[in-house]
Amino acid sequence: MTRTAAYDRIADWYERDFLGGPAAGATAGNPRGLGHLLGELLGAGAGAACLEIGCGTGVHAARLRELGWAPVSVDLSAGMLRHARGRLPVAQGDAARLPIRDGSVAAVVAVMVHTDMPDYPAVLHEAARVLRPGGVFVHIGVHPCFCGGFADRTDADAVVVRPGYLDADWTTASWTDRGLRDKVGAGHLPLSGLLHGFLDAGLALERFAEHGDPTPIVMAVKARRSGQAAG
Repeated sequence: MTRTAAYDRIADWYERDFLGGPAAGATAGNPRGLGHLLGELLGAGAGAACLEIGCGTGVHAARLRELGWAPVSVDLSAGMLRHARGRLPVAQGDAARLPIRDGSVAAVVAVMVHTDMPDYPAVLHEAARVLRPGGVFVHIGVHPCFCGGFADRTDADAVVVRPGYLDADWTTASWTDRGLRDKVGAGHLPLSGLLHGFLDAGLALERFAEHGDPTPIVMAVKARRSGQAAG
């Protein structure tokens, strides 16, 4: 878990510089620019609870409230939660062992965090466990085909995919020293491994979206816990 806790030492930089820079909302991979995907895939909440796995500094709480959800979150990093506490109710904990009872939330979201979690398939199992039958799960993450230690994005119009895409591993390799991955590292799952993680967790895939031009930086998935929705 030390990989995720690495955010403790960069939490202030993340909030001030990475999220708060002048191009923060315009960059396809910056979390601040992804609220439209939450709207498209998650939809309206009518006041129901929505668990955000790995909220970081809590930048999506306002958007979730706009959509009618009551956001709560679990994150491992105390440094990131120091910023998040004023934005939504939070608890410090491991995403692979959520401190939440079975079938207790209507929706779960994970936004730009799956590469921060060494065992994301275990996190997907936990998301399915805490969802009510018929509950919705929205994953928004870096695109597994075009982002990672194998992808050189120096030229935004011509991404070079080098050997390594098929390797599920952890790396600090990055095409830039101004981002996150050279600082905290990243896990990688090829597309097949990521999608099998949903299926193995008992999540039924419903919709997909890609974001970024000309080569997608983000891939999003809407899935639902199997079973009849609660009345």
